[in-house]
Amino acid sequence: MEVLNFIICLTGLPASGKTTFSIKLKKVLERELKNLKVKIVDPDTIRKNLTSNEFNHNIEPLVRQKNLNLINEGVKKGFIIISDDLNYYVSMRHDIKKIADDFKVNFFIIHISTPLEICLKWNNYRGKPIPNNVIKQIQNKFDKFGKYGWDHPEASYNLSQIRNLDKEIEELVSFLLKQVNLSFEISKFDSILQTSSRLYNQNLDKATRNYVGKLLKDPLLFSFKKKILEARKLFIKLNKHRLIEGETEIMKVFKDWLEKSRDIKISDEFM
Repeated sequence: MEVLNFIICLTGLPASGKTTFSIKLKKVLERELKNLKVKIVDPDTIRKNLTSNEFNHNIEPLVRQKNLNLINEGVKKGFIIISDDLNYYVSMRHDIKKIADDFKVNFFIIHISTPLEICLKWNNYRGKPIPNNVIKQIQNKFDKFGKYGWDHPEASYNLSQIRNLDKEIEELVSFLLKQVNLSFEISKFDSILQTSSRLYNQNLDKATRNYVGKLLKDPLLFSFKKKILEARKLFIKLNKHRLIEGETEIMKVFKDWLEKSRDIKISDEFM
């Protein structure tokens, strides 16, 4: 199975278990895809480089931009990207999706749905790096999924209810890789169709052009030059998706159509 890189966008409250999930997810992906590298982009690391451990709203726009830059650079280098961030606004998720669209790679949303009361409890255990009131505010502002067709989680995990997280992640990776492979196969098929269509249109243009050239050498038919040239343009427009096989068959169909639509009698000697 040939797999290209893709983006996994984690979303959920602070202290919901996203980092634990992303680390385990990275290990499984690297085990299954030895030819690809996996990179976790964690804005907490960016924050630590910009300020102390205290949460500061003022630097969040800068953190967000640096976060997107790292995702963009990672995808460009061929990494599978795991966005280990809150991504609680639709706009945040959309910014990451746009990067996926720009590079034509798959984009998956995974919702870590651990409930608020558990997140507050876990946040207390780790020393409240984010004030509890901030977590509550994020919960109140969290944009619901489904407003847009693309904005829906592939899976949702309440980590406080999962007994075997490793197994859940293995099943998730199996599902994601099947989706990526399916997209790859569809993309290849579309590419083949586009190439076939392009070659056919070139052949359609060439065959009708050559046939018209033969017709216009006849003095009688030359008097219908304008009518024949206009008819050729219309014929190409009407048949560019029909896929008539072979140059001879194209000329035959064009001849029959020209006689019927323009009331011009054409000898078979021009075939």
